[in-house]
Amino acid sequence: MLGAGVALVALGAAAACGSRTGLVLDDLADGSDDAFTRKDAPSDRRSDVVLPPIDARPLPDVYRNDCPDAAITLIYVIANTNDLYSFDPTTGAFRRIGAIACPAPAGASPFSMAVDRKGIAYVVFQHVQPGPLGQPPLALPGNGDLFRVSTSTAACVATGYASNQRGISTFGMGFASNTNGADETLFIASDDATPTLGAIDVKTFGLKVVGAFNPPLVRAELTGTGDGRLFGFYQKPRGGSAVAQIDKATGDVIAESPLPTVDQGSHWAFGFWGGDFYMFTGPSGTTTVTRFRPSDGSVVEVGSLADEIVGAGVSTCAPEQ
Repeated sequence: MLGAGVALVALGAAAACGSRTGLVLDDLADGSDDAFTRKDAPSDRRSDVVLPPIDARPLPDVYRNDCPDAAITLIYVIANTNDLYSFDPTTGAFRRIGAIACPAPAGASPFSMAVDRKGIAYVVFQHVQPGPLGQPPLALPGNGDLFRVSTSTAACVATGYASNQRGISTFGMGFASNTNGADETLFIASDDATPTLGAIDVKTFGLKVVGAFNPPLVRAELTGTGDGRLFGFYQKPRGGSAVAQIDKATGDVIAESPLPTVDQGSHWAFGFWGGDFYMFTGPSGTTTVTRFRPSDGSVVEVGSLADEIVGAGVSTCAPEQ
């Protein structure tokens, strides 16, 4: 995901060149069955609640019988240059797979990515131009378009997804297994003034809004697990970042581990592998890979790349410990 949109205006941060430019959207609630389960949560809700740290240990007895072999269980990342890479958490090494050539408008670029358990990547594109002074950027045709990408060859095709459903254009995203572990859902974190959890059905490409994150998650990217949990990586208002576990049914944050030394920078991505979380962050032109290990609280830099990674995805069949 590319950085510093309208959500950071309130934080006094300036947008970097080529950075993410979020759009201010109207109220999304429309009274339909798949609109907000509640209107925007009160801003002071949970203000007196201390959230427990996240626990990434795998849940027992999860049923998964449709996982292919381990060849697709690396973390895959996309750069704003359209280059697709794999990242091996065991070695810290990147391998360039190729440049994706999605049928997006000229000037559009990757914004975020997720990977399903079959090894297919879903990449959402951004296409905006600067707005008038003091105003949010203007969306151009193709903003929010969603594509399918092979993690083996980098081949890219369009999907049936109609952009700007429910007023949501660009978003962070990640797959998480469903309750029975036998299927999975593509969850999204909207990139707007009221960050919202949603879900895309990759069979029909309809978008369902779950609810506003509570408390709000600023500049959130998502990753999920094979045992059905969903996690977010996001910017903290007073600096640093955090990883949180999110209730998939409501958008509520149910656990949080702050990462005061990890700043998202101008671009960021996020993935879960082997019981650890991997954050891809950095200033323009480079990416640092940081591993957060919930089991012992360690935060360690484990890799780098001379490219701007804006999306990451990993199969829910990946190791969980």
